[in-house]
Parts: sequence; C-alpha cells; structure tokens
Amino acid sequence: MPGMKPLFGAVVIATALTAGCATVGHDFPTENVDQIRIDQTTRADIRQMFGEPWRTGIEDGKSTWTYGKYRWSAFSDAQTTDLVVRFNADDTVDSYVYNTTKK
Repeated sequence: MPGMKPLFGAVVIATALTAGCATVGHDFPTENVDQIRIDQTTRADIRQMFGEPWRTGIEDGKSTWTYGKYRWSAFSDAQTTDLVVRFNADDTVDSYVYNTTKK
C-alpha cells in the first residue's frame, strides 16, 4: 500500500519523540509551603493545603508524606518539584524539605 509508508514514518517519529521523557508523581499547590510551621501545623492542615500525598512512608521512625512531580526528558532539563513532610507523634510537623528546579 503506497500511502502506508508516510504514515508509518510519522508513527515512528512520534514514538521516538515521546519515548524520550517520563513523568512521575502529580502537581500540588506550592504556594502554601511558606505557611508550614514546625510543631504547629497538623497533618490535617497539610492535607487541606496540599491534598493527598503522592507517597507515604517512615523516615528515622517518623511518618512522612511526599508530594512531588518529577519530569525527565532526553531533550530538555529535568523539571522537579517536591515537598517531604515529617510528622511528630502528636501529628504536628516535625520538619519539611521543599525543592524545585523552577526558576
């Protein structure tokens, strides 16, 4: 079939272009990060400000929530944003780390 070669070529090029990137996680509202207060902000406050965490776990015996979006591409710089919140036993924030590649 003569018309299939251009279509096949377009599919190959489109596949190659999209295969060069990957995204993990999901967006979250970063404008609230400066409202987090150590030993005051609660787990419920964090959920209200940022929604459900992308990942949960334990670090050094403390419950942790991670919010993040990580996008890598073979054709451009990585774009990452993450917030890791550690909680005290009383469900207040023990510490947090916020990082982004956005300028």
